[in-house]
Amino acid sequence: MRYALITGGSRGIGAAAAVRFARLGWGVAVGYHESADRARTLVEGLRGSGVPALAVQADVADPGQVRRMVDNVLENFCQLDILVCAAGISHVGLISQIDEDRWRRLFAVNVDGVHHCCRAVLPHMLERKSGSIVTVSSMWGQVGASCEVAYSATKGAVIAYTKALAKELGPSDIRVNCVSPGAIDTEMNAHLSPDDLAALAEETPLGRIGTPDEAAAAIAFLASEDASFLTGQVIAPNGGLVV
Repeated sequence: MRYALITGGSRGIGAAAAVRFARLGWGVAVGYHESADRARTLVEGLRGSGVPALAVQADVADPGQVRRMVDNVLENFCQLDILVCAAGISHVGLISQIDEDRWRRLFAVNVDGVHHCCRAVLPHMLERKSGSIVTVSSMWGQVGASCEVAYSATKGAVIAYTKALAKELGPSDIRVNCVSPGAIDTEMNAHLSPDDLAALAEETPLGRIGTPDEAAAAIAFLASEDASFLTGQVIAPNGGLVV
């Protein structure tokens, strides 16, 4: 059996990825920060499908909490085959109006969080000379978005981190790839009005908003043997909005 740790796993794309991995027969650790009830409910459902599952709490911005989270996973599973870095927060507003604390928190979660998680799992993966890491960026990390400068900057950093780490870890047979979703129907986009969502759907060549499961499918593909010769790549389930 193979085992996955998914940060941001209690909701949105992370939760969809947890369900998809469980359907494939993987053991799943659902990482969460504050949504304990949602994480436990999800884990109960995953266990009901017949796979090992546990909920593990950590603020990914805190390296000590991340190390304890990974130690917990390894104590329970004894093995970790894939890390999915799906934890993230967003911010919408003019760059002139974001305060320093919010700017720092965005980078602490979205960029430092990826780094802390990768650092924590690497000793295990390097010892085994095996493993896969999938980061989650955004189409705005590829092209930038007006009134989302800070968020776009963090997600662009995730793409650069992914590409560089893939080159570093390739000789150890550890693959590192990125999923960069477009407009997906998750709570992160709940601030958008129905008119805004309709406009995004109209701009998207496929004519609709994506689902969390469609983004999760890209994550699962990158973790699979079908992607065994892919590393340093950005897969973009965005309906053609960014090419």
